[in-house]
Amino acid sequence: MIVGLGNPGARYAETRHNAGFWFLDRVAGLAGVRLRQQSRLQAEVARTRLHGLDCLLVKPQTFMNHSGQAVRAVMDYYGVGPDALLVAYDELDLPPGTARLKAGGGHGGHNGLRDIFRHLPEHDFLRLRIGIGHPGFRDAVTPYVLSRPDAEDEALIRESVTAAVGVLPAVLGSDLAGAMKELHTVREDGL
Repeated sequence: MIVGLGNPGARYAETRHNAGFWFLDRVAGLAGVRLRQQSRLQAEVARTRLHGLDCLLVKPQTFMNHSGQAVRAVMDYYGVGPDALLVAYDELDLPPGTARLKAGGGHGGHNGLRDIFRHLPEHDFLRLRIGIGHPGFRDAVTPYVLSRPDAEDEALIRESVTAAVGVLPAVLGSDLAGAMKELHTVREDGL
């Protein structure tokens, strides 16, 4: 189950906080599937086959701060455990153009992850952190994440999404170490 975190609606579609949605949309596009609203699950969901595995693609429609409700509903409905969960989300502590895989750990203050923690008994699921940068001041975080990045940052964020999609075959093939090495290694030419 691959979950992209974000806020529903056109108002938020191009904001930094929706980097997880950008990732999921890219995966769905490459898979040739369209997510469909499942009201009882409070999410848009698509079933597909990726790199030899049956997968669920999920975009919670509960707004970021209540993402856990939808994630838990979909997991319960489809019988998915935390060991088969990948959550993609925006990360303030990473610069634009950076994406990092992480297994387990804390929520790092991310409200979407915090709510998932509230709804799941185990927190050892896989995370894809998509760097959006930090505005520099704590008081500026909310307007920053809820605004559209400038063209340069948006291009960098979308490049990191592309890089993350590129390591999905390794992630789904249980080669997390290989996926991390590929995604986390900065080449000398900057790509």
